[in-house]
Amino acid sequence: MYLLLAFLALLTERVIGYPDWLYRLIGHPVTWIGGLISVLDRRWNREIDDPERRKHWGIVSLLVLLSITITASLLIENILLVFPFGLLLLVLAASSLPAQKSLENHVEAVAAALEAGGIQSGRNAVSMIVGRDPDELDEAAVCRAAIESLAENFSDGIVAPAFWLGVGGLAGGAAYKAANTADSMIGHRSPRHQAFGWAAARFDDLINLPASRLSGALFVAAAALVPGTSPLNALAAIRRDARHHRSPNAGWPEAAMAGALGIALAGPRSYGGQMIEARFMGEGGRANLTSEDIRRALKLARVADGLLITFFGLGAFIISQV
Repeated sequence: MYLLLAFLALLTERVIGYPDWLYRLIGHPVTWIGGLISVLDRRWNREIDDPERRKHWGIVSLLVLLSITITASLLIENILLVFPFGLLLLVLAASSLPAQKSLENHVEAVAAALEAGGIQSGRNAVSMIVGRDPDELDEAAVCRAAIESLAENFSDGIVAPAFWLGVGGLAGGAAYKAANTADSMIGHRSPRHQAFGWAAARFDDLINLPASRLSGALFVAAAALVPGTSPLNALAAIRRDARHHRSPNAGWPEAAMAGALGIALAGPRSYGGQMIEARFMGEGGRANLTSEDIRRALKLARVADGLLITFFGLGAFIISQV
C-alpha cells in the first residue's frame, strides 16, 4: 500500500499542488513542523550552555520532533482509513509532502523574470529559492543558482519524500519532512546552531542518501529521452564530480544535471558577504548560462519526475500481483 500511496500522492500533487486557499486556511505541514522546531530551539538551545550540552539538547530535540511527527502521522493514517473514502483522504494528506508544482513554479519564475525584467528582476526571483547574496550575481550566476536549486530540491523536495512515503507510509514521509525542515532551520553552521543543529544536519545527510543517488539516476535516464541532452555525459559528471561537492548528497543530482545539459554548476559563491570556494559540477561545461538553460533544465526535471511517478506506479502494480 505504501508504494501505491507514494504513486497517488505524487500524481495528485503534480496535478493540483497545494492550494493557496488551503494554505491560508490551515497552513502547511512544513509550517507546523517549523513552529515546533522554533519552540524547541528557543527552549533548549541556550547560550549559557557549553557546546557539548547544546549538542546533547540538539539530539533530544530531534528525537522529540521525530517522535511527535511519527505519532501524529500514524494516528492520522489510522483514523482516515476508517472512513469509506479513507484512502483518498490519506492520499490528499500525503500529497502535501512532495513539492513538484511549487519547485517548478519558483524556478520557472526566475527564467520569466530575467526575460521580462532583466538582471535585477532575475536576482529578486532567485533570492526566493537560494541563500546566496543576490546582488553579487550576474545573469549567468542567477541561472546557475536557479538550476542548482532545481537539481538539489528535486532530490530533497520530491524524490526523498516520495521514497520515504513508499518505505514508511505517511509516517515515513512526514518524518523525512520534519528532519529535512530541521536541517534547513537549525542544521547550518552558524554560531548559534553549530552544536545544537549537529544532529539535525547529520541525520538529514543520512536520510537523503538514497534519494540523491536515485535523483542522479533519474536525470541520467531522462537525458536519454530529452533531445539535446546527454545521458553519458551526465553519468560521467556524477562519477567525476559528485564526490567533490560540499554536501555528501547534493553533488549527485547537480553533477547529473550539469553533465546532461553540458553546463557548469556550483563553483565559488558568496553567502552573507563570505566567499565560499567550491568545485564546479560538470567541469569543463559551458558557464555563460541564460534563461534558456533554466528552461532546458526544467524540461529535463519534468521528464525525470514523470519517470519517478512511473517507477512508483509500476512498483505498486507489480507488488499487487505477487
